[in-house]
Amino acid sequence: MGTTRDDALRQRLAAYMASKSKKSTRQRELIFECFLGLDRHVSLQELLDRVQDRDPGVGYATVYRTMKLLTEAGVAEERHFGEGMARWEPADLDEHHDHLICTTCGHIFEFEDELIESRQHQVADAHGLVIQRHRHEIYGACREPVGCPRNASSS
Repeated sequence: MGTTRDDALRQRLAAYMASKSKKSTRQRELIFECFLGLDRHVSLQELLDRVQDRDPGVGYATVYRTMKLLTEAGVAEERHFGEGMARWEPADLDEHHDHLICTTCGHIFEFEDELIESRQHQVADAHGLVIQRHRHEIYGACREPVGCPRNASSS
């Protein structure tokens, strides 16, 4: 991922803002840059904490409204992984990935699998459908709780 993706997302956001006659504010720019900098599935609270590290005056409602705007602009994707809260990730531009979610530690693994993608299209075709979009989430538990990525990073 990196600057090419980030630059494309910036361009998409600028085009959306112009098409809707919306103003780019310092706070929106800060939230967007912090969001891109986290580069993972981020909760509103995690993003708010990062933003407030740089500007303590930015509130929860501003971050929430900005994430709603980024989602509408197609630069962020809102996800729900069964934990009772929304998480956001930068939008996939020309790529697609699926998710494995650990029900023990909550870690979210991204993966791509051509065989799964191909099989989904075969199943849809057999039912007379053309896939327009999909979400694939697999829930499981880490085999080694001590080796969980989340547990390793919190020790």
